[in-house]
Amino acid sequence: MPPTPAGQLAVTNLHRAARIEDAVHSLVERRLRRTGWRTNVIAYTGYGAPGWVRVMCRVLLGRPDTRQRGRLEKVRGWRSFTTLPAKHVTVTIEAGGERHEARADRSGFVDAVVEADLPPGWGSVRISLPDAEPVEAPVRILDPEVRFGILSDIDDTVMVTALPRPLLAAWNTFVLDEHARNAVPGMAVLYERLVTAHPGAPVFYLSTGAWNVAPTLTRFLSRHLYPAGPLLLTDWGPTADRWFRSGREHKRVTLARLAREFPDVKWLLVGDDGQHDPEIYREFAAAHPQNVAGVGIRRLSPTQAVLAGSLPTPAGESSAGPVGQKWLSAPDGAGLWKLLRDAGLV
Repeated sequence: MPPTPAGQLAVTNLHRAARIEDAVHSLVERRLRRTGWRTNVIAYTGYGAPGWVRVMCRVLLGRPDTRQRGRLEKVRGWRSFTTLPAKHVTVTIEAGGERHEARADRSGFVDAVVEADLPPGWGSVRISLPDAEPVEAPVRILDPEVRFGILSDIDDTVMVTALPRPLLAAWNTFVLDEHARNAVPGMAVLYERLVTAHPGAPVFYLSTGAWNVAPTLTRFLSRHLYPAGPLLLTDWGPTADRWFRSGREHKRVTLARLAREFPDVKWLLVGDDGQHDPEIYREFAAAHPQNVAGVGIRRLSPTQAVLAGSLPTPAGESSAGPVGQKWLSAPDGAGLWKLLRDAGLV
């Protein structure tokens, strides 16, 4: 079902930071609309199964003339965080011949599960607003016969961001040209081999990153030949009950949701040992052993691990999984592929 519209929450129940943010946004929005700014929709990749689809997008304010005047040579990360959401607007979703309505939250984000009879594979849904150009959102519909999927972290798993190191992470996020970001060696080849070995297997990318950077991440994954798949990100800034969202809680909630939505799928969970991926994956494996095919951890170098505030992970395979799943660790995609092959997971 679609999420409860944020407008239904009493203003007094919002965190103080959220109330301040809303007041600033309302002031800026009024001024921008007077200068001709209009709403537009940024579509994200959704997913589903025969009978339903999860549709995700953001509604933002933008200049009336959004035509590209030439390809930007450099795209800095800070540009992604200078957007203004259009709060609580209603969008129309056309999926599988059916029309549905969903309401954006206070961040302009729409996250709705709607009924739709779409065939397995890649498809699309149409999202429209009365005063905006309609957009097509790609959706991945899982075949009911699929029993294997890949769920991957992004930061320091497929893309080198040094996220645990605050200053360098800020530089990479807000300043660095997106074309200068580096891919983790061998990971794109690893995922391509896995989806070839398991026809129909989906690839989901789970990150604590903000939806603001979804277009940047999508371009990065495509440029480095990663398999296409839905991004599962978080909101940016104050939430209804705290200053900032909890990245760990976002990952826990998302994993539990996927287990409910696809109870017959076993996931290969891929992450790195620079943050909390091993802990989160271990908890999920203990609670949902029937949904875990194995865990692959990209091992940081000793220097990276120390800077990240963690201890280096021993090389090779660990048998310390809570329910006997394969727990594998290697510094890159080539190493993980060899361990996965030896473990019989491909």
